Amino acid sequence: MDSIYNSIIEALIFSSDEPISSSELIKAIKGIDGEDIQVSEEEIETCIENLNASYVEKGIAFQIVKIAGGFLFATKPEYAKYIGFLSSEKSRRRLSQAALETLAIIAYKQPITKPELESIRGVNSDYILQTLLEKNLIAITGRAETIGRPLLYGTTTEFLKYFGLNRINDLPKPREIEEIMKDEDFIEQKQKIMMNMIEESVEKEIEEESNGDNETE
Repeated sequence: MDSIYNSIIEALIFSSDEPISSSELIKAIKGIDGEDIQVSEEEIETCIENLNASYVEKGIAFQIVKIAGGFLFATKPEYAKYIGFLSSEKSRRRLSQAALETLAIIAYKQPITKPELESIRGVNSDYILQTLLEKNLIAITGRAETIGRPLLYGTTTEFLKYFGLNRINDLPKPREIEEIMKDEDFIEQKQKIMMNMIEESVEKEIEEESNGDNETE
């Protein structure tokens, strides 16, 4: 494959909002340059390896990563805390603690039924399951061969994209989670997120009090 395709592949990945697979890259190349162009998935992989090597050599802050079976541009891990600082406001719109807890159980125990999920969480999960289904982070994968044949739930490709994973097997092991929880950067970011949530709660209380005063006037 000619070196010119390095730039073409780079441009295709850069322009895509979603992870783009090797087959999609090949389809785009052949769609413009003709079906007789010889390009394989192995050559695509090699091209991406070369691009990443050039980014490292030049000290570029991003790289191409494989997520949910496709390729996407992402900033390098060492810059995560800086990006996290700027995105702390967006954390208000992220999943709730209850949703994250439910999603984690489904991810590690899938396929899992609602009764099994609720026995682990100890609370009703109707609303959380509906929220996760609407966000396409989980899906119904079948029915269990038990009494009543309850629905089975599992994670989706959207789940992989949301958490930056290529495969479900890339989920951190329990020991790795313990190490993450003890990491100073993680603790610092968690504290910032908690402060934002407290500030938002206070703002809501002030707004509610202000609205109440206006109604009584």
